[in-house]
Amino acid sequence: MSSSPTSRLLFDDPGPRARRRIRITTAGTLLAGAALVALALRQFAENGQLAAERWEPFGTWPMWRYLLDGLWSTAQAAAVAIALAMAGGIVLALGRTSSSRWLRWPAAAYVEVVRTIPALLLVYVVLFALPRYGVNMPLFWKLVVPLAVSNAAAFAEIFRAGIRSVERGQLEAGLAVGLTRGRAMRLIVLPQAARRVLPSLVSQSAGLLKDTSLGYVVSYAELLYSGKVLANYNHLLIQTYLIVALIYLVVNATLSKIARTLEARQRARPVRAVRDPAPGAPAVKTS
Repeated sequence: MSSSPTSRLLFDDPGPRARRRIRITTAGTLLAGAALVALALRQFAENGQLAAERWEPFGTWPMWRYLLDGLWSTAQAAAVAIALAMAGGIVLALGRTSSSRWLRWPAAAYVEVVRTIPALLLVYVVLFALPRYGVNMPLFWKLVVPLAVSNAAAFAEIFRAGIRSVERGQLEAGLAVGLTRGRAMRLIVLPQAARRVLPSLVSQSAGLLKDTSLGYVVSYAELLYSGKVLANYNHLLIQTYLIVALIYLVVNATLSKIARTLEARQRARPVRAVRDPAPGAPAVKTS
């Protein structure tokens, strides 16, 4: 059973017994989930929630346009938060792998502390605490900033794992051809590390997208908040939230499929050596 360098760094490949337990656990979980879904459908049917007239409004374009507007707001908030969190994650990862303790210790402290704080608590800090000190951001940033701050720690650990999975000789080869440590990290190590952890980055981004549902706390018109407003308007609480859940399922299943495809391509990608054109320069291996 093959695995990417990053996954081997984080955990060992499961053996035959472990794979069998995983298959049994997966089958049991699927059966339990199917039983819960069947029970829920039965309860819905007994209470008239599956009646056709309660679902007819969702066959109209205005209803879907409102929900899709909420999905677009979700995508905008997620995209900005992911960009900020990734940028912060790279800086923190470089700090944690730095040889200077003045960079390594603050970065490690940030990651260890922020990873223990729920994102919801950070949202409340931005919503209630900061305005008392004159920092009152627009609704969009009241959601994006705490999500970026929280997820930067998670992205930092992903990038750090990717950096450590790159052979140390890659950095040494860059230093040998006259590059500074910073340029060697930027030109040689980071590109390889980013490719190796790309599936994990996509998975973490999918989790961040789900966290945008905290927008209801700040009244930002993302998908879940739009569903709440719509349910209050049409009094179809169960139907509306089931549609919202279906949209989240489709979006996150798509992102998960992208992550699995990237991981499969990464495993199939051969390792090649790139030689510096300067005479006598050592080969720099990339994957």
